[in-house]
Parts: sequence; structure tokens; C-alpha cells
Amino acid sequence: MSKLIIPQNYKPVLNLQQTELGITKIKDFFQANLSAELRLRRVTAPLFVLQGTGLNDDLNGVERAVSFPIRDMADRKAEVVHSLAKWKRVMLADYQIEEGYGLYTDMNAIRADEQLDNIHSLYVDQWDWERTINSSQRTIKYLRNTVKRIYSTLLRTEYLVSESFPEIRPCLPSDIHFIHAEELRQAYPDKTPKEREYEITKKYGAVFIIGIGCKLGDGKEHDGRAPDYDDWSTVGENGLPGLNGDILLWNPVLDIPLEISSMGIRVDKESLLRQLQLTGKEERAKLYFHQRLLEGTLPLSIGGGIGQSRLCMFFLRKAHIGEIQASIWPDEMREECRHANIILI
Repeated sequence: MSKLIIPQNYKPVLNLQQTELGITKIKDFFQANLSAELRLRRVTAPLFVLQGTGLNDDLNGVERAVSFPIRDMADRKAEVVHSLAKWKRVMLADYQIEEGYGLYTDMNAIRADEQLDNIHSLYVDQWDWERTINSSQRTIKYLRNTVKRIYSTLLRTEYLVSESFPEIRPCLPSDIHFIHAEELRQAYPDKTPKEREYEITKKYGAVFIIGIGCKLGDGKEHDGRAPDYDDWSTVGENGLPGLNGDILLWNPVLDIPLEISSMGIRVDKESLLRQLQLTGKEERAKLYFHQRLLEGTLPLSIGGGIGQSRLCMFFLRKAHIGEIQASIWPDEMREECRHANIILI
């Protein structure tokens, strides 16, 4: 179990009834605004996909998917999704969503290998979104513009929360700061990636770190990323690789950076083959998703996931994600939280 952070003299700003009202307000407002901002239509999401299709998200490549046999399909295995990073791109093609438009969905997942703490849960809920683009938009400039539009939605949501609950004051800066993971490494060469995130996010309040998954100057990655959805190998600005990244917000309650979105321009045929080779995953090229991409039947796209519970946790000034969502927690964590006035649902 990961180390639990207990804020000194913590007292929830909102009671349970106000919290539930706040969750509803945030979720309804944010998804409506995100949909309008990026021109996304809502689609229904699967809770599980067939094993062996390549549709499930491999995250860092080591997490085990929860699976079960299907009796009426000769015990063929299904997997509970980790996220819908690749499934969404297939839907863009199947729904024939044209350039400049996209889709979003309510994604619910189980991540059995998650290390449980204030911000990590077995249960993951996020808005998964994907948007059709053209080849000229596969640039850092387009990525930055999309991040800014998402951030403007966050700012509007923060204002709604402060108007609904005056005891919660806005804390986000007016603009989000951009930095490549290699530039961040050079700025803090003696620190670990997580320590770098702490320093840069505390300094700016809201940060987008570019190039998650690519090898940096020290031969290491800032953080892991599967090889078959985000493009982390194509050279972008200043000769640095990566057309993807993470949005981090400074969490004043826990005094930590809070990642609320992983997103990026998706792989094309060339970057998929390159990243499969770099990670030794060439055998994946035979899977259904990868075959469709290599055959050219999937559109170019940009997409990502935005954590719903994490966003609510941030805006409602909660110390634990279990104050927002119903999940399973170790008995000792529940007891420690109870003593600290952190009431887990």
C-alpha cells in the first residue's frame, strides 16, 4: 500500500449532501462544456472488450486486466477495460466522424494492480474523448491549442464551483504552462521525475508536460506509455520527441501535483511501427486494432482521458478520492482516514 497523505487539521469544506450536489454540478457542467469546446458527441462505452483484439489500453504495459470467460462464446475471455484509448479511434471510423469533430464517453474501469492512496483507486472513472484530425495537425502547435481549450473548460468549471459554494475560492492560474519532459529534466537534473513534477507544478499551478513515454537525455522515460496509442516518438519542437503529454494541477489540500489528464496526438502508421519496434512489441501488429491502423482504415486523431473523480476531488477540496467515489479500501486506510476526519464513501 502506498503512503497515505494526511493534511494537518483537515476538515472537509462541504458536508456529504453538499459534496454529492457538487459532484453532480461538476460532471454535468464539465462534460457539456468539453463537448461544446471540442465539438464532441457522446457515445455509449463498453465496460469490457474481447481479449486478443488489441483494443484494451495497456497503460504502462505491466498492469493486469481483470478478465472473465464468456459461457455463450465457448469461454472466450473478455477483459474489463483499463481505458478506451484505442476503442475510441475505431469508433471514429465506424461512426464516420469527420475532421474537426469527435466523440466522448463516460468510461468506467477496474485497475486491480493500482497502488491505493489518496489519488489512486481500483475504480477509475473518466471522460474519454477522441477527435478526428488531418496530417497537417499532427504538430505541437495543434496539441498546445487543444490543451488550452481543455484548460479553459477547467477554468469555467472552477468558476461554477466557486459561485455554487462561496467557501471554495478559485486557485487555478489564468494560463497553463508548457514544458517538455527533457527540458524539465535539465531544469532539475538531480531530481526524480515525480520530484520534477512537484517542483514545476508548485511553481506554475497548472502544467502540461510534453513527451511522456520517450527516452530522455539520461536514457530514461519521464513516465511509461504504451506504444500503440499516443505518439511519443515523432520529433516535435526543438528536436525533442513526443506529440503527447499530461495535464497536472497543483493540489493545495495535499500539497502535491495532481495529474488529471493523459492525452496526445495518436500514432500514425509510421510511428506505430517505430514504437512497436522500440518497445519490442512487434507481435502486436497482428492484432485487430493494429491491423486496421496499418491498413489505413482508422482516421488520424487526437484524444485523451480526463479523470472525473480526480477533477471533483480537486474542485471540492477533498483530501482523498474515496470522498468522491465508492470503492474498496484497506481496513487500515479507512481507519487512518476516519481518525483524520477524512470520510470515505
